[in-house]
Amino acid sequence: MADAPAPGEIRVASSVGRWVVLTTVLGSSMAMLDSTVVNVALPRIGEDLGTDMAALQWTVNAYMLTLAGLILLGGALGDRYGRRRVFVVGVVWFALASLLCGIAPNAGVLVAARALQGVGGALLTPGSLALIQASFHPDDRARAVGLWSGFGGVGAAVGPFVGGWLVDGPGWRWVFLLNVPLAAICVPVALRHVPESRDPAAHGRFDVLGAVLGALALAGVTYALIEAPGRGASPTVIGSALGGVALGVAFVLVEQRRADPMLPPSIFRSRLFTSVNLVTFCVYAALGGFFFLSAIQLQVVAGYSALGAGTALLPTTVLMLLFSAWSGELGRRIGPRIPLTVGPLLAAAGMLLMLRVGPGTPSVGSYAGEVLPAVLVLGAGLVVVVAPLTATVLAAVDAGRAGLASGINNAAARAAGLIAVAALPLLAGMGPEAYRDAGEFAATFRRAMPMCAGLLAAGAVLAWWTVRTPAAAVRGERPECAVHCGVTAPPLEPERASRAEP
Repeated sequence: MADAPAPGEIRVASSVGRWVVLTTVLGSSMAMLDSTVVNVALPRIGEDLGTDMAALQWTVNAYMLTLAGLILLGGALGDRYGRRRVFVVGVVWFALASLLCGIAPNAGVLVAARALQGVGGALLTPGSLALIQASFHPDDRARAVGLWSGFGGVGAAVGPFVGGWLVDGPGWRWVFLLNVPLAAICVPVALRHVPESRDPAAHGRFDVLGAVLGALALAGVTYALIEAPGRGASPTVIGSALGGVALGVAFVLVEQRRADPMLPPSIFRSRLFTSVNLVTFCVYAALGGFFFLSAIQLQVVAGYSALGAGTALLPTTVLMLLFSAWSGELGRRIGPRIPLTVGPLLAAAGMLLMLRVGPGTPSVGSYAGEVLPAVLVLGAGLVVVVAPLTATVLAAVDAGRAGLASGINNAAARAAGLIAVAALPLLAGMGPEAYRDAGEFAATFRRAMPMCAGLLAAGAVLAWWTVRTPAAAVRGERPECAVHCGVTAPPLEPERASRAEP
């Protein structure tokens, strides 16, 4: 990279600025597409590889597990060793893991490759926004973040459509293989046009122990929840559950005692920050369960093709893309309490409307009468809640900790989806072969949707009782990171996502 301007001096209108935006959008889109298109491919993956429901859950959760457990550490590595360097390593890692997913001969290899994908995602995802924050001139930074968010939102919107087209056309393996050419474009552009940047204040040891303990705790609990329907209360399941809880306790104790923890307990002294993260957990747990089960319900029960199922859910993302900026401005004017209460309740109503979707032949009339009202109401709820949720997280802490706050909130959202995908089939009584039987899956889907709606209602009640307008909102501040793109994507990743600021 011979002629790139120094970090912090790039203008959006310059050719280098456009290359930087392209690079970061391509990188983040790889991770975002995989989080939205894989759900659409699950029934075909199960049919092709001869797997049970647990394997499909692991196909989703193996990726989420390593991503949630390592994303804060990934941000720290970028700060220390160079954001461009770690971003490029993450893109290459993600592409190679995607290739392994695409050629996986069985479910075991696919799940292992998905876990490796999550490691790559943990390296590239924080670096995407961090590169924009570090590369652009302060006067252009908000515009660059807006472009990154907008193009990312388009990627999230077309993801299920593209995934469905690939599954019905060349096959589900191309859902993963598509990442290889994207990486082949992204890496050379990043190396040539994106300036390297790092945090000169980054110091101390990495909290590798904390990251490992956190990931293993999630893995133990997740394994127990996923395997319980097939194995029952076996020693393995009970041992995994108890081991996961014990490792979670050990993680908390380690973080309290370390000088440079990955998850500093002091940040939770803010009651607002703690409350909003609990609301985040409720909202994204419900969303994770909803999108996982709805994509299967539309195909197995309602008879939609993979392309039809992906397209059917598209209005939710389109509403998010069109109106999130308006919602963020509304939340800034009236405060977060009302949006964080009304939004989850609207989304809960949308999920309950999905109970009208049942067996039948897909048609324009049935879609307009059954699916469309549900996804529109759900989308309206997400429009109301998501942008104020992200902005409130950032406003709840000092400006120096905004990156850390966003990273913690991101990890909470990922972990929520992970737990929901693991727990909902168990709680709804879904057997290992449920996705092969339309009647059985429909019955368990009817039990699962009220649970998702209940999570959203709990989040609304929690927001009403605990959330007040933060000082930053009263002053009219608008954190640059408070931009949100995509339905299933969690809050924006941090520029400094690994540690507390002094």
